[in-house]
Amino acid sequence: MSKEIPFIIYCIEEYKSQKGMTGREVIDLFDKYSVCQYIQLFYESLHTTGANYIVDDIDSYIQSRKIG
Repeated sequence: MSKEIPFIIYCIEEYKSQKGMTGREVIDLFDKYSVCQYIQLFYESLHTTGANYIVDDIDSYIQSRKIG
């Protein structure tokens, strides 16, 4: 198992908790905007930050994908 997979799971759980969403809602959202690929690509910088930063960063990424 790659080191990114447990971190992606952590991000999903943290996002779910902070946003009051179900796991299915988060997975659907992350699939729609390729968030898991984004997390994997930027793992080295993201895993050194805190939970609030990660959730905010994911929100910013999703917003940029909605616009683009």
